Amino acid sequence: MKPGAVPRDAAGLPVADAVVPPVALGVAALDRLMPMHLQLSPLGKITAYGPTLAKIAAGLTLIDCDFFDLFEVRRPGSVRCMADLVARQGQRLHLGLRSVGAEFRGLAVADESGGIVLNLSFGIGVVDAVRHHSLTDADFAATDLTVELLYLVEVKRSVMEELQRLNLRLQGAKSLAEDLAMTDTLTGLRNRRALDLALARALAADTPFALIHLDLDHFKSVNDTLGHAAGDHVLRVVAQVLSRESRSGDLVARVGGDEFVILLPGLTNIAGLTVVAERIIAGLAQPIVLDRQTCQIGASAGITVSTLYTQRSAHVMLNDADTALYAAKRAGRGRVVAFTPGLAMD
Repeated sequence: MKPGAVPRDAAGLPVADAVVPPVALGVAALDRLMPMHLQLSPLGKITAYGPTLAKIAAGLTLIDCDFFDLFEVRRPGSVRCMADLVARQGQRLHLGLRSVGAEFRGLAVADESGGIVLNLSFGIGVVDAVRHHSLTDADFAATDLTVELLYLVEVKRSVMEELQRLNLRLQGAKSLAEDLAMTDTLTGLRNRRALDLALARALAADTPFALIHLDLDHFKSVNDTLGHAAGDHVLRVVAQVLSRESRSGDLVARVGGDEFVILLPGLTNIAGLTVVAERIIAGLAQPIVLDRQTCQIGASAGITVSTLYTQRSAHVMLNDADTALYAAKRAGRGRVVAFTPGLAMD
């Protein structure tokens, strides 16, 4: 009879009560079937171990070492010697390799020599173990579902990374679209919508702020004499001056053809705001050269501050800044006027 063959009777049927000889497996076969196995002698000495376990325990000497010196059987907690291990055949074991800190699940089976063959696996911690020990599918038995699990984990990671990249692109596109919706395309300044939202936030926060409303003087003559291309160039230069003369936390908006509003958080001192507005007007009074032609414009400004109002309203404050602006124009242009309650009745 060939080794491992099932005994049969004269009719060719299996003999139920016949003793089936054990299958003897060499080291190479065990390594292939159970890459994380341990073979223990009857005295508990490690006589052989699989290639994956060798990779995990790299640098450690295992052969001829006492199993219980290197490994701790954590559950069941009563396993302290070979007799305990033999008594727990077929039961799930929870083990740890002391010096490495690796966690395992195990199953012990007695061999014909009186020793133990112990097959190990990582259990639920397989993903972390694979990452920590740089394992690949070659480190597991071909029939081990761990290979499929690793594949699914890798697929999931790839999908999640792609979703994250897509989400970042969508967020970037959304932010860009929102920014474009708040931007004046000609000058790059904020637009009226952005100003309205910033005003609403300032009012909701109940923090002090000021508004400077600017209108260009003599801008119409630039468009009439030099054309709209020259006018567009002048507006872009105006935007540069306004951005240069304002703080990083201020909001500068183009709210009309040649009208601009600056929202200045935290500033309510009229004298200081007048200095800021006069500096802007002086900058805008500088000649602007375009295609060897010189454009000369000016600006007038009206100021109002939030501390003037017991009940603040964006609409009222904008109207009051506009009232102060046209008072400046009536007074001769190129100057600054601060709003006062009496000014509204002039």
